[in-house]
Amino acid sequence: MTPSLCYLDTPMRRRWWGWLGLLVGIAALGLGLRAFWIEPASLRVERYVLPLERWPSRLNGLRIAVLADLHVGSPWNGIDKLRRIVDETNAAGADLVLLAGDYVIKGIPGGTFVPPEETAAVLRGLHAPLGVYAVLGNHDWWFDVGRVQRALAGAGITTLEDQAIPIDGPHGRFWLAGVSDFWEGRHDVHGALAEVTDDAPVVAFTHNPDVFPRMPERLALTIAGHTHGGQVCLPLVGRLIVPSRYGQRYAIGHVVEDGRHLFVTPGLGTSIVPVRFRVPPEISVVELRAAP
Repeated sequence: MTPSLCYLDTPMRRRWWGWLGLLVGIAALGLGLRAFWIEPASLRVERYVLPLERWPSRLNGLRIAVLADLHVGSPWNGIDKLRRIVDETNAAGADLVLLAGDYVIKGIPGGTFVPPEETAAVLRGLHAPLGVYAVLGNHDWWFDVGRVQRALAGAGITTLEDQAIPIDGPHGRFWLAGVSDFWEGRHDVHGALAEVTDDAPVVAFTHNPDVFPRMPERLALTIAGHTHGGQVCLPLVGRLIVPSRYGQRYAIGHVVEDGRHLFVTPGLGTSIVPVRFRVPPEISVVELRAAP
């Protein structure tokens, strides 16, 4: 009796399925290593040029380094990583450094709580010609907002919560307005802008971009963090973890609506789940220019 071709092919088919299963396993392992280790442990400096309608040409080239969602103590993101962040930020040569909230983290799997005083002691090393300023995020409020603010103040970092101050640089004045967290703070935009006393351009920064629809046209730019860029970005699916009432609308990058400008940095740490995939930790350096 002659064996069927199907019967003769069965061992070969089994070998092919075995190889396929092995390749799938290797790919899954590689993706897991990237998402849970390689990418969260990485760090990049990304530069952007933003043309703004309400930015004067005399201030062209102003560079702002934005650090958000440090979440010091999240996996692969401890004090040593923070020192590297500080060094890389200083080397970027920004004129101004803005810290957009969420310095602490508690309860994330694989993480270790780091007191805000330890974090602030490292952040003390940041320097820029026009200063280093901060706002507070929802995690800072959930932990102990007063303690976090005192730690930053002890490191010589000014926190702007619904306040505005003039910044006088070599090419003229602009205003910096800090707006408190959308979830936990008053986010008193109008109260902050009431402190602006002339017609110089205004840059606002805050933790949560969900306040952006409330920002008036008077602002040249709003800067925010909070979303982590979704932390996980899958092809054809999009960004999976965006804690925003607007979904992916303000998840990351430069957003322009009705002539108003928003920039959202993907941040540096992790929360909710200790994973990043196709959204690496980033020091964002934005260069402001007058739109043509």
